Amino acid sequence: MKRSMVFTAVLTFCTGCLALIVPVLGHEARMQDDKTNDLVPTVFQAAGPTISIIQGAVDGFRTALGITDNRNAAGPLASGRREINWDGGGSTATTISPTPFTGFLQTRGALYTTPGTGFVQAPLAGIADTFRNPIYSKIFQTFSPVRLFSPIGSNITELEFFVPGDGKTPAAVDGFGAVFTDVDQPDGRLGLKRASRGSTLIECFGVDGNLLFSSFVPSSPGDGNLSFFGVKFDEAVIARVRITAGNVAPGADDIGNIDVVMMDDFIYGEPQPFKK
Repeated sequence: MKRSMVFTAVLTFCTGCLALIVPVLGHEARMQDDKTNDLVPTVFQAAGPTISIIQGAVDGFRTALGITDNRNAAGPLASGRREINWDGGGSTATTISPTPFTGFLQTRGALYTTPGTGFVQAPLAGIADTFRNPIYSKIFQTFSPVRLFSPIGSNITELEFFVPGDGKTPAAVDGFGAVFTDVDQPDGRLGLKRASRGSTLIECFGVDGNLLFSSFVPSSPGDGNLSFFGVKFDEAVIARVRITAGNVAPGADDIGNIDVVMMDDFIYGEPQPFKK
């Protein structure tokens, strides 16, 4: 196993705290074959109580992937990125989908699975109703209005990439990032003292199933605060992403050592085909 130092491209803390561009200790790029040994990703991350605090990291990541949002255009395209904001053109409906979730497979080359029963896209009130927990209408915040995204019956989401337009050809991307809300548990990776284990983790896997990169998402304790984490390689090498959002499945009260986390915008590079 080869470890690589990963540098943070954008690192933003709450107002009054120091913002620095520094090496992020503990982020590991695990390489299992010669092809990926020399690939060192760039990390974009930020966390805080308002959209404006993470906006710079999100926009910087978008630019790094490609200025053009390719939306539902058939691929593969030579450049650009894809985004999923779960909002359905501003829909306020609660949408529950089974696993595997294929709603964006054809249009944006994304297939979602979970060990749970399915997924929900909903505004805050719908999130509260889906998980039968009224507090959920108060402790989360959207990044792009109006809906959030979550697995049901699990805190794990698996994402595989395919060529948009056919939905059958396996693909890889050069970067993946996501917005989270209410990540309270510290990531345990920054600073001189190691904190408790973080609750929210992103893992990126290569075309052969090898783990390329894993990192905890930065926390921002406090109801409704936002976190962003994105990782960018120089080549399209990410074929699968596993997200562990929070340390328990939604449904439990968000108190004590329990950290329930919801997800918002997913942003990733244009899927490029590969042969298994």
